[in-house]
Amino acid sequence: MAQGMRKYVEAIPGTPLPHGILGGCADVRDVDDVHQLLGVEWLALGCCPVGDWVDPCINDESPGEESPGAPARKEFCRPSLEHAEPINVYAGAECSTMGWTYEEARAHAEAALDLGEQQAVEAAFWRDRLAPEGQPVTEAGPVNIAAGLAALEGCLAEQYGGVGTIHVPAGAAALLGCCNLVHEDPATGTLRTLAGNCVVIGAGYSAMNTGPGNVPADAGTAWLYATGPLVIRRGPAVTIPDRSASVNIRTNDRRVLVERTFVVATTCVTCAAQVELCP
Repeated sequence: MAQGMRKYVEAIPGTPLPHGILGGCADVRDVDDVHQLLGVEWLALGCCPVGDWVDPCINDESPGEESPGAPARKEFCRPSLEHAEPINVYAGAECSTMGWTYEEARAHAEAALDLGEQQAVEAAFWRDRLAPEGQPVTEAGPVNIAAGLAALEGCLAEQYGGVGTIHVPAGAAALLGCCNLVHEDPATGTLRTLAGNCVVIGAGYSAMNTGPGNVPADAGTAWLYATGPLVIRRGPAVTIPDRSASVNIRTNDRRVLVERTFVVATTCVTCAAQVELCP
């Protein structure tokens, strides 16, 4: 059929992956404070170990009236200063002024941002935070995904101890079901490991799939990461420019850009494991 005979209809809507970085694992906070959207810093909480000690005075082998010896030595930990930098994402729409109105171009760009911003944030967070800071826990080479997840959770437990986050490329997600490694929490709809850590399955992670130092993964393998909990500050979507400035009078084309800023923060530890994609 000739193109001129086709009926114009609305675009096919899409839905971001439900277990991505903006899903239930992260504490997503909508903020208007421009200062927070320029980056944040804080004193790390939970990264210092909590020790234990035994009072020699109540020990069954106490020498009685004799001196119990030197008192227990307790260690003190100075909290470290952590920070998170902004991630700016955008979607742009370009069209002929004869085809779209400004309102239509703006609506198209806004819809594109809503659909794709999660993937863009995941890719940037992986590239700028996970891969540069990941500590390998599978240095002998790739392992099966169950062993990789076990190593990540061991690293997370030893260095943090609280509920953390497992970051999984979407291309490796199906393997998590092979050994019943994760389950969906009916109360929150999030994916959880048996240890209780939350699992993020990211389309943007699959697009990157690099190891520590942002070295590309070997063929047939994927990298998984583990971090502390996530707090994401999300700014409002901003449309640029306004109606009058959106048209290039030389080409008679209209351009509309929609931008949003995210600040993705995590804490204490970043562990990395290389896994095989063939079970």
